[in-house]
Amino acid sequence: MAAPRERPGPRSAPSLRGLPGTDRAAEFGRWKAQCLGRADLSRKGSVDEGAAGLVQLLNGREQYFTTSSCAGRIVLLDGGINGFEVQKQNCCWLLVTHKPCVKDDVIVALKKANGDAILKFEPLVLHVQCRQLQDAQILHSVAIDSGFRNSGITVGKRGKTMLAVRSTHGLEVPLSHKGKLMVTEEYIDFLLKVANQKMEENKKRIERFYNCLQHALEKETITNSHAKEKIKDKSNSSYTHKKKRNPEAACGKCITEENAKECENDDDPGMSVTIFPEDY
Repeated sequence: MAAPRERPGPRSAPSLRGLPGTDRAAEFGRWKAQCLGRADLSRKGSVDEGAAGLVQLLNGREQYFTTSSCAGRIVLLDGGINGFEVQKQNCCWLLVTHKPCVKDDVIVALKKANGDAILKFEPLVLHVQCRQLQDAQILHSVAIDSGFRNSGITVGKRGKTMLAVRSTHGLEVPLSHKGKLMVTEEYIDFLLKVANQKMEENKKRIERFYNCLQHALEKETITNSHAKEKIKDKSNSSYTHKKKRNPEAACGKCITEENAKECENDDDPGMSVTIFPEDY
């Protein structure tokens, strides 16, 4: 089942910090099943078509699940008299479309405005909970390379790792004040051409993100598979070689080598992560 665009997380989710790897994976799996089993509480009630492929790809991997998404949209909001500080939950949605918009639709919608109408283009927003920091770093790198340069990772005090995929090519322009249109239709037509161009660019970035993510996940699967085989082969070889002289010392050496590899993989000098409260 695809994840909804907006869902609150569990109020008292258990901590992942300090749990062994197996227990941590099991607890993450329970969180994922709980989240994906909830009803979609978004205004639309379903995942946007433009983001459905990404959502399905991520939710199909055991180390990720999406908690909210929006493929990108053009919105006309009536924010009331104080519309310059418009809040989506306290305004009237005059027009919402996830496809290119035409001037006539905006002109008709503006006739319903009583306050300060604002035209907005909002690019893709995608929130993904990750099993561990290393998984989030892979996704973050792909997002940045695909053009979503405002993406970031947050780690909560209880170990919840979240990645937000965001871009900076948005648009927000006021069109009316107290119900009075403040711009010409010619200017509205110009704004919509800009917004539609941004919509097309957003679509290309989503496609690039999907293709790069597929490649990165396939590469990670192959790398992990080879790494496990090497560790297994080295473990068996080391144990067989040392067994005749000192079995306990040989086993200890094998474990030390595995731990050293894990420590090397835990640190990424090119990535900084900010620790935020769990309810950030």
